[in-house]
Amino acid sequence: MTAPSTFRFLSTERAITAPVDWNRSDWPKLWLYNAHYFDDLVADGAANRNEWHRALIARWVAENPPGKGNGWEPYPTSLRIVNWFKWLLAGNAPMPGMLDSLAVQVRWLGKRLERHLLGNHLWANAKALVFAGACFQGSEAESWLRSGLLLTQRELQEQILADGGHFERSPMYHAILTEDVLDLVQLGALSGALPMADVQAWREAATRMLGWAKVMAHPDGDIAFFNDAAFGISPAWTALSAYASAVGVLPESVQGVKRQVEEGQVQLLPQSGYARLVSGPAVLLTDVASIGPDYLPGHAHADTLSFELSLDGRRVLVNGGTSTYQNDAERQRQRGTAAHNTVVVDGGDSSEVWSAFRVARRARVHDVTSSQDDDAVSLSAWHDGYLRLPGRVRHHRTWSLRSNALVVTDVLDGQFANAEACFLFAPGEGLQWRVEGGVGRLEPAVWNPRFGESVDTTRLVVKFGGPRCCVVFSWS
Repeated sequence: MTAPSTFRFLSTERAITAPVDWNRSDWPKLWLYNAHYFDDLVADGAANRNEWHRALIARWVAENPPGKGNGWEPYPTSLRIVNWFKWLLAGNAPMPGMLDSLAVQVRWLGKRLERHLLGNHLWANAKALVFAGACFQGSEAESWLRSGLLLTQRELQEQILADGGHFERSPMYHAILTEDVLDLVQLGALSGALPMADVQAWREAATRMLGWAKVMAHPDGDIAFFNDAAFGISPAWTALSAYASAVGVLPESVQGVKRQVEEGQVQLLPQSGYARLVSGPAVLLTDVASIGPDYLPGHAHADTLSFELSLDGRRVLVNGGTSTYQNDAERQRQRGTAAHNTVVVDGGDSSEVWSAFRVARRARVHDVTSSQDDDAVSLSAWHDGYLRLPGRVRHHRTWSLRSNALVVTDVLDGQFANAEACFLFAPGEGLQWRVEGGVGRLEPAVWNPRFGESVDTTRLVVKFGGPRCCVVFSWS
């Protein structure tokens, strides 16, 4: 919130000056969703904007009648309910009509839970019910709390995998849900209405989720770009770690993860399907994952067997990122295989991404193996996403990481007319490279590190000369 009626979301600043602006058809829906979240009530420096916030809450109640417009869809309703309660729990006196509006919002939400979408949407609904049930009193609040607790119990078991990763395989959404679980832990400390068994389950889940987030963080402390991911939407590892420490969740297991990945071992997250390799100044994050739950691939990209590389704390090779959720050609490009550090066969995508949040036939990963010796740490796997093509190609990839080089070896088992391996450099970065079994060329490209943002950069495209192609990246 940059002024009393002005907001900067998704790299775009707009003013909401009239009731119609909350639901403008010529503004992106995701931008409008952000306007209805009220995240700024709990942002850094929120206390300095208290009068703005009070006026904005009053405006929202007056200009968004029940059931009308974007703000009453279940997901923004869920986030707003939690943010309003956080604002009240921070010591702010409620605005006239605010508590009545909150009760109406919770009643509305309770009849419109997003069971058809599941995943992070249904989780957000459940969290809002828990907050409402813990903060209001009476039989209706008790029913909200019971419903919310039952949902959080079920969804934690379903959505958080044994290795601590979120089942949609997006580091961005993983970080969002980790913060959500820490919010519930803190709510449990503030409220006497929450069962200790549930609070303990949240603490245990937060422990595993923090461990996963640490393994998957780049040395700069922020998320990796696999599936839908962008900076500025979810908290970075450093923020999650600080929050966890503040609510007493900084377990030995997370500290152990930190020691292990810093000592240069292969850290495999077997249930979610990612791995971290470290050698000297190099940190390699690799995708050997399924694209997500079979029934919920909406945030998936066709990025199987892609990877990202950091050197001396700086990102050097990156996946393409996410700048839009609009159902358009740019969204399709960003989800496609060519926007990621992996191999495109005969112009196709490894998984058939379509529309804004749909996937048809999906790549599956097989035979993940790792090894390490005195010289290198290595990881190998193959995927079957191109078996649907006439040549029935299997893509095998091996990464071998040393302190001064990364060797990426791709083997295509099957028939193909054309194949290219893509490697996207972070802006301003580059490496020495040489190719065996193919021909490389540098070409202009774009990186989308934030919503609404495109940054010019360069990528290396390697055309296969046969079934085997090897690219050696080196640094001094």
